[in-house]
Amino acid sequence: MPRGRSTFNKRQKEQARQQKARDKAERKSQIKQDRPEGGLDELDEAREMREAAEAQAALFRIGGDEAEEFSTPQGSKVEP
Repeated sequence: MPRGRSTFNKRQKEQARQQKARDKAERKSQIKQDRPEGGLDELDEAREMREAAEAQAALFRIGGDEAEEFSTPQGSKVEP
């Protein structure tokens, strides 16, 4: 029994939908495989960098009053 044109179109459309779903699932699994094992490592590294920057900034704040004056590249003193 021959199938009608609309049945053929529906079947083609459904096959295309299923193929797109398979492709999407494959891309998703590939992304999961490519992802580094420890996702929190980046957060830990950022935290360490921030703490190091704060420690370095604290070193520059040591000295209190004498650090209050800043000089410009032209050599003149500027009060904060």
